[in-house]
Amino acid sequence: MGLVRIKVRELAAEKGWTFKEVSERSGVVYNTVKHYARCPGLTTVDFTLLRKLALTFDVMIEELVEVLEE
Repeated sequence: MGLVRIKVRELAAEKGWTFKEVSERSGVVYNTVKHYARCPGLTTVDFTLLRKLALTFDVMIEELVEVLEE
């Protein structure tokens, strides 16, 4: 199983948004946004939440997710 990193921190910084603002704009629970931003690598993620975050940041999912290990 591979590891991925969700680039919430970088994309929020580019927009000048806090994690709370990302949560409000995307509809993704704040604790989940914070977890994705702080976690160095995840083995599983909720694809629906990734889609919401990608739409919020106006990026493709491929730009939101960094594959760390396949």
